[in-house]
Amino acid sequence: MSFTETDFENRTNDGFGESVFTKMIKAGHRTYFIDVKTTRSNDYFMTITELRKKILSNGDTVNERNKVFVFQEDIEKFTEGLSSVVDYLKQHAE
Repeated sequence: MSFTETDFENRTNDGFGESVFTKMIKAGHRTYFIDVKTTRSNDYFMTITELRKKILSNGDTVNERNKVFVFQEDIEKFTEGLSSVVDYLKQHAE
């Protein structure tokens, strides 16, 4: 399943700050977006958005969206924790 331009526009025009950098990651039936955005006071924050098309039992499809915010003051701790998790997965994934 692929996402349309409208899906992308709906994700980027979400009202949560102005996007200054975006990385899109297609992974199977999910698409992830990692965005750096600015607040009104020009502070940076990161959003991680998961978009997923879900097929309902009646055959209709709906877009499911999940979003995580990581604020500028938490970036260092977040990246340290994420790095630890990635290292663990690399060592233990078969």
